[in-house]
Amino acid sequence: MAVHPYLALEHPIRFAHRGSRILWPENTMRAFAGAVEELGYRYLEIDVRLTRDRVVVVHHDATLDRTTDGRGPVALRSWAELSELDAAYHFDPEGGHQLRGRGIGIPRLSDVLETWPDVHLNIDLKAPAMEWAVAEQIELHGAANRVLIGSFHDRRIARFRRITRGKVAVSAGPSAVATMYAASRLGRTFNRGFEAYQLPHDHRVLRIDRKLVAAIHASGAHIHLWTVNEPADMHRYLDLGVDGIVTDRPDLLNDVLRERGHDV
Repeated sequence: MAVHPYLALEHPIRFAHRGSRILWPENTMRAFAGAVEELGYRYLEIDVRLTRDRVVVVHHDATLDRTTDGRGPVALRSWAELSELDAAYHFDPEGGHQLRGRGIGIPRLSDVLETWPDVHLNIDLKAPAMEWAVAEQIELHGAANRVLIGSFHDRRIARFRRITRGKVAVSAGPSAVATMYAASRLGRTFNRGFEAYQLPHDHRVLRIDRKLVAAIHASGAHIHLWTVNEPADMHRYLDLGVDGIVTDRPDLLNDVLRERGHDV
């Protein structure tokens, strides 16, 4: 089976999780610049939501309180209102919030697509009824081959696939993951056209083992694990044959891959 263009830039794939939640303020242009321009990352994992006026913004939580100087739901604010907020407001309390007031805001999806036209995005749809808005941005920027869509909701993934007519890569939702895992216990697999299975590395029920890796590979898909921040775990999963690591420590993942003989 041919590899989807989204997956073709490198192997194993290095995903900078929200840019990094540890090194920089998460899901900001500063974090993305750090991962891409300072550490050489070609894949970013980001989260998107919709504003009141249906602008697609890069933000993880349903509310603004944890990461910005704003409060309340993202969905109740306009883009004009969100553009005034400080997305580094709560970052690095031990260091005295040195990035506060430096103009680090909440970006739009369009900002990321336009700033790094060669970077591939792993986009998590965090809110309902946003599939059309995201699909429109992907079409507008000609980014169909450099986006992979994921969600914790099967219906969002299915709806997005229908809207884009299968032209954009998607990862498996919870139901497909559960089915694949059950099949792997029996030495079997199944193929529903997903480009990747993206799983938490420390899942309480599913074991990340060679059986699961083999079943996913036999289906023609990749297996990516999140969020892996310890070098020992990175080595262990790469030894199992996983295809990608999502991490808050893109610096340490670079070190691990260099130790393994990769040119990063």
